[in-house]
Amino acid sequence: MKPQLPSPVLDRLQQAGDQLADLGRALLTPVEGRSALMSTSRRAWVRWLPYLLAFSAVATLLPVGTVVLAGHYELPGGVAGGLALVQSGPLLLAVTRPLQAWWVMAAGVVAGAALTAGSPATAGAWPWPITTVLCYVFLMPALALRERGRTLLAVWLVTLAASIVASDLHQDRAGETAAVTVAISGAVLLLGWSVRGRGEAQRLLAEQEQISEAERERSTLLEERARIARELHDVVAHHMSVITVQADSAPYRIGGLPPEAVEEFGTIATAARSSLTEMRRLLGVLRSDGAEPDRLPQPGLAQLGRLVETVGQAGVRAELTVAPEVAELGELPQAVSLSAYRIVQEALANVVRHAPGARAEVRLTAVGGTLRVTVENSPGGRPGVEGGEGTGHGLVGMRERVRLLSGRLETGGTPAGGFLVAAELPVELPVNPLGETPR
Repeated sequence: MKPQLPSPVLDRLQQAGDQLADLGRALLTPVEGRSALMSTSRRAWVRWLPYLLAFSAVATLLPVGTVVLAGHYELPGGVAGGLALVQSGPLLLAVTRPLQAWWVMAAGVVAGAALTAGSPATAGAWPWPITTVLCYVFLMPALALRERGRTLLAVWLVTLAASIVASDLHQDRAGETAAVTVAISGAVLLLGWSVRGRGEAQRLLAEQEQISEAERERSTLLEERARIARELHDVVAHHMSVITVQADSAPYRIGGLPPEAVEEFGTIATAARSSLTEMRRLLGVLRSDGAEPDRLPQPGLAQLGRLVETVGQAGVRAELTVAPEVAELGELPQAVSLSAYRIVQEALANVVRHAPGARAEVRLTAVGGTLRVTVENSPGGRPGVEGGEGTGHGLVGMRERVRLLSGRLETGGTPAGGFLVAAELPVELPVNPLGETPR
């Protein structure tokens, strides 16, 4: 019987074979994509830099390599030129396909070592000219910046094996060439791989920061929507309570109603009570932080005067102007009045935070059944406080309130260096409860 290897040894040999096969496949499967190195840079000169470096290297090393191979290694002129072209030309290909360029250059390097082996002219010389070594080393950064770590390891192992073979073919200074080539190529590959890994880490970090920022914006938006919904709950609950009371009392207030009408009023009252109950449950979900409900009445346009006075105590000279046309609108829906108050409140809070000492003007006008709210401030007299606490989330809350009413919101700087917030709120509430996105 033939002796059999122990099972652990067989397993290790199989694992080693699989790893060698993976390395071999890595040399045959370049990373997908043919974009040039540095092609993602925003600077044009950085995108063109790989082409410039590759062209400069080929323009220098091709003629010098030809002279060295023909003169020092005594190869025929045509052979020397062709060999130098195969060894240096792949640098141009390396800008977009570094692994394929390495295969071409590796073939040229091996061919050069074979052609110069045993020649009396190469006695005491390196098996590879210094130009060949430079071409090979210049190719390594392109590989390291594009290919996977497993591919880089396979390239280095092939380089090591080729150096060992060259040491057998050239006895004099082959060891020096092998050591220099293996050491420099390995160092360049390791350095390039580290730089690439750092770049990948920075890219992933930037992507995660973008995702986190998007999540923060979404969280802010949801919080503001929940806050607005809690405020509007009181408005809707009041109307639903009125409907319930009127429907319940209708049979007693209106005599001679037919049984069908009495039954209809009862159905309306039941539906109103059910809707009010569901709204209270929804409010409980929105108030998931366990906060107690606000028992104070919601503010409106009538409280704007007091709000402006309060802001004046904080160091901002604010004035309120109400055009006569506003009175012609009649009694505003509570949702419109509340939204107008909150928009002014948040706009003035931003002035206090970011432009202390400024002068602010609050104007209420009406055009064609639309309430226009404008808050404009001059530049601040001293630096503002970044990150100060406000009543909500700034422009996010304003936009949500305007969107709820299908209105328009304009924000931006003024020519004088201040800031302008202008909101148009339709007095007739939209049928669509979600409204339209403010423009």
